[in-house]
Amino acid sequence: MQEEKLKGIDEASYYKEAYEREHIKCADLAGRIAELEEKNDELSFKINRIKSNPIWKASAPVRRGVHFLLRLRSRLKNCGNLRGIIAKIKYKQREREAMESFGTASFPDEARRKQERESVFPRMVKFSILVPLYNTPVEFLKAMLDSVINQTYENWELCLADGSDSEHAYVGEVCKEYIERDRAYGKGESRILYQKLEKNEKISGNTNRCYGMATGEYIGLFDHDDILHPSVLYEYNKAVNEQDADYIYCDETTFKNNDINKMLTMHFKPDYAIDNLRANNYICHFSVFDRKLLEGTELFRSKYDGSQDHDMILRLTDRAKKVVHVPKLMYYWRSHAGSVASGIEAKPYAIDAAKGAVAEHLRKHGYKHFKITSTRAFETIFKISYQIIGNPKISIIISNKDHKDDLDRCITSILEKSTYDNYEVIIVENNSETAEIWEYYEKLKEDERIKIVDANESKATKGSFNYSAVNNLGVEEASGDYILLLNNDTQVITVNWMEELLMYAQREDVGAVGAKLYYENKTIQHAGVVLALGAHRTAGHSHYGQHRENLGYMGRLCYAQDVSAVTGACLMVSRELYDKVGGLDESFAISLNDVDFCLKLRQLGYLNVFTPFAELYHFESISRGLDDKGEKAKRYEEESARFRGKWKEVLQKGDPYYNPNFSLDRSDFSLKIEKNMI
Repeated sequence: MQEEKLKGIDEASYYKEAYEREHIKCADLAGRIAELEEKNDELSFKINRIKSNPIWKASAPVRRGVHFLLRLRSRLKNCGNLRGIIAKIKYKQREREAMESFGTASFPDEARRKQERESVFPRMVKFSILVPLYNTPVEFLKAMLDSVINQTYENWELCLADGSDSEHAYVGEVCKEYIERDRAYGKGESRILYQKLEKNEKISGNTNRCYGMATGEYIGLFDHDDILHPSVLYEYNKAVNEQDADYIYCDETTFKNNDINKMLTMHFKPDYAIDNLRANNYICHFSVFDRKLLEGTELFRSKYDGSQDHDMILRLTDRAKKVVHVPKLMYYWRSHAGSVASGIEAKPYAIDAAKGAVAEHLRKHGYKHFKITSTRAFETIFKISYQIIGNPKISIIISNKDHKDDLDRCITSILEKSTYDNYEVIIVENNSETAEIWEYYEKLKEDERIKIVDANESKATKGSFNYSAVNNLGVEEASGDYILLLNNDTQVITVNWMEELLMYAQREDVGAVGAKLYYENKTIQHAGVVLALGAHRTAGHSHYGQHRENLGYMGRLCYAQDVSAVTGACLMVSRELYDKVGGLDESFAISLNDVDFCLKLRQLGYLNVFTPFAELYHFESISRGLDDKGEKAKRYEEESARFRGKWKEVLQKGDPYYNPNFSLDRSDFSLKIEKNMI
């Protein structure tokens, strides 16, 4: 009894002391917060005093010039070197030439307008286009209204909620003029609905008011100063009828000076790709969706104002049964002072809102302890770092024949740089002839993490070199939870390279994960594989030969994304999935076995992911040479033909992550130069 009493006193003392410690910590933190607030007030006062100074105001032109030069320097740096700058200039020249096909030249002529207008579909969907208005300049307003009135597909309604102030009363007057004009066209009924709001409820509130007016089956979101292509609703109705689409988006461009032919940045998008969407709102415009997707949820949520569309897109595409991308440039996003199109600097609160929307989405999908950070590409292009669950073992499989120095460089970089420690290295020896490599193997055996497997002792790998068979043998000897195929001519750059790959490979929806690989001169060797890219129309590497500092097309070299395939030079996959698809197909002895492997994973519904945050050098084909001459070229031709036959239907459909407007003859996302692309 006495012991229990003493125990109780001890516990009470412990908790009392713990309380006192926390109380002191809280008091200390409160003091620090007070100090920071005081400093913040002082700095705010100084900043306001500077901004109100006449000299500061007078220097605005100079500051704008300096900022322009700083941005220009940054762009030049991203090109890497003089060669990169020249390549960028040539790319821009090709882009300008292609632009001619995507402006008014792509609009339908009278014959085509008539054909589209008179087309009858099994479902003649009614589209409700929501446009929140706020002090819209009259020329912008009329251009927006005209682009809806001129749609070739005519079963639409335009819902306008006007939050403009009294100084911009003309907004309502212009809208009423268009209502009367459309009423005359419709013989008594107008498809334009207008509501003057008592107060401006900002973009989320105003858009929700628009939605309250909508009666259509599908809802479209349209900005008050932008322009639609005349055929966009026709194309979207086709997508509903032919593909049963319940969420639809298209390609878009920014433009300036009230002329859609004066384009700034054209954005040709991939098909639906969840990792791309988490990293940045690539879908954006022109989003149209089945209103059933909104049942039980809101359209826009004011807590995410600034990135309310990213939040909505994440929520609704989660619910959608069929997200369809119409790969045509059909939305024209006006760039002017104060618009998001003119730069994220115009709305800095959008950055925090976007991070919040992505974080909520990730938590909904069961992810915890993740981190969202802005990348060097853009403030709203994110790196997402997922939590690694447990401490799974990784089996690194390296096939090797001679080339002691190359293998030593590879192994040394793994052992000395890697921060992940639960791994084994399995070197599959295949017909080496030099004495030095065997001596090196003996030295490596001293490390218990390294195992040498002699492929010469296996019947499956006897005869001519078969990369697939050699790696399959290595996997058979592996004890890890995850397989990491690695070429012997690689060298680790990123110390946490295994963690960056593993965080994706651990996801239940992911198959293979690939790294960003560079040549010795720091140009890109691998940043994801595109189907049908290149002369053989089998597969090729995107951004091939670009400098390491390059941001990539629309920042694609700066965030993890879904791809059709990744190279086997550095490929991580769970052991379970490796076995599930039967490993590497040994009929592809030398080439395309990695792409074939990834497509087998994709066929089962898994995503393949490229991450630029795991970086290695790849001194490509040092071990076996290039496949461009003699027997090697013949061998590659044979395997290419076999690949095209096996994956004929997949290749015909095109790579879902590579827009069909891009050329298959170049790896730099150059556009096809054709007329009337629409």
